Amino acid sequence: MNKNDILTGRVIDYTHEGNGVIKFDGYPIFVPNTVKGEKVTVKVIKMSKGFGIGRLVSIVEESPDRVTPPCIYYYQCGGCNIQHLSYDAQLQMKEEQVRNLIRKMTKLDIPVRPIIGMENPWRYRNKSQLPVKREDEIVTGFYRPRSHDIVPIEECIIQKESHDDIMNELRRLLNELNVSIYDERRHSGNLRHIVIRSGTRIDETMLVLVTKNSRLEQADVIAEHMMTKFPAIVSVRQNINPERTNVIMGSKSKTIRGKDEIQDQLAELKFEISDMSFYQVNHEQTEKLYQQALDYAELNGRQNVIDSYCGVGTIGLFMAAHAERVYGVEIVEKAIKDAEKNAALNGLSNTHFEAGKAEDIIIKWQQQGVKPHVVMIDPPRKGCDPLFIDTLKALKPERIVYVSCNPATLMRDIQSLAELYIIDEMTPVDMFPQTTHVEAVCRMTLKG
Repeated sequence: MNKNDILTGRVIDYTHEGNGVIKFDGYPIFVPNTVKGEKVTVKVIKMSKGFGIGRLVSIVEESPDRVTPPCIYYYQCGGCNIQHLSYDAQLQMKEEQVRNLIRKMTKLDIPVRPIIGMENPWRYRNKSQLPVKREDEIVTGFYRPRSHDIVPIEECIIQKESHDDIMNELRRLLNELNVSIYDERRHSGNLRHIVIRSGTRIDETMLVLVTKNSRLEQADVIAEHMMTKFPAIVSVRQNINPERTNVIMGSKSKTIRGKDEIQDQLAELKFEISDMSFYQVNHEQTEKLYQQALDYAELNGRQNVIDSYCGVGTIGLFMAAHAERVYGVEIVEKAIKDAEKNAALNGLSNTHFEAGKAEDIIIKWQQQGVKPHVVMIDPPRKGCDPLFIDTLKALKPERIVYVSCNPATLMRDIQSLAELYIIDEMTPVDMFPQTTHVEAVCRMTLKG
């Protein structure tokens, strides 16, 4: 086999990125936009020692799971990559991904419940992050796959419809005002990104203008126009990011006009959300995810719960009405202040939040006599710090509920915890339809 060969074969599996896998004499070729079970003709465009990359040339035998992507930008934009799969096939792929990781990484026999999907897997994103670029005129959109080339878009069918209207009107206004736009190659210019955040149960929207410089010319004009045009916009913020970086947000923000935060509601709880707050982007699935975590916690009102990596307190506050007391720990001090504010907003007095490393704060609480019955874990994609895992094993709570946005690091962490804990079961949750991302909730019970 050589580069540029044209080959015909059958798709037997998917990679974790959602590409179809075809094997020729045992050598795997990964091909985007193919469906498991299809017979396809591909062109080999790249080869390495372990695998090759192919481009779909034609479909010889089409799978019944193939659908026509409804997004007109699908084959250009890097935001979604499995719109060509029916939603049932997407869910099956993600559930199988979790099962495969269990088998390959843990060698444990862990029951996996059916994945929790959406009734309508579109228009779910309550947060949009749009890079800005000046070409012949100012354009907004999303990056092409594996590049920083922007695909200009006027509609994204996984984000809220109101975000389309805001994005298009703001782009028109920026062109009219001839606003200075950031050039990442030269590290010059000013406006870098547009971020739109919206509540779902509460109709409030925040518009964030991410700039290189602390001053944004005509900021008041932009804010007044957008708030007048869209009454749901109750906050216009400026975030300053002066660094030469791919990270979208900087560390400092200020309010141009309106409120510093917006509000939203999850189940019966209200939350204040700033431009820097971590808040799940899929409201419907977040409620299902947290309910699954609550079910796994099996609270009866008499247990102490530790919410580690607690962020602004969403999961911990979800547990508070069912627990004796909730203790939340998070390394980001601003998030802890937000968690305290959210506890007060909801009249929850049985909570305590503290900033610091989870492994340090939990030991301090233990020395103060705090004995947790349940520990909730919701770490970033990199998973738990090994010291935190060791601390958990020393603490020995009766039950651990692990919410993971990266099942691969979840499998790594539970291998160590399996020394002391029965890994009861796992439930995948589809938080990001039309993409390959999958979350999982895992329940563990202390042995003997």
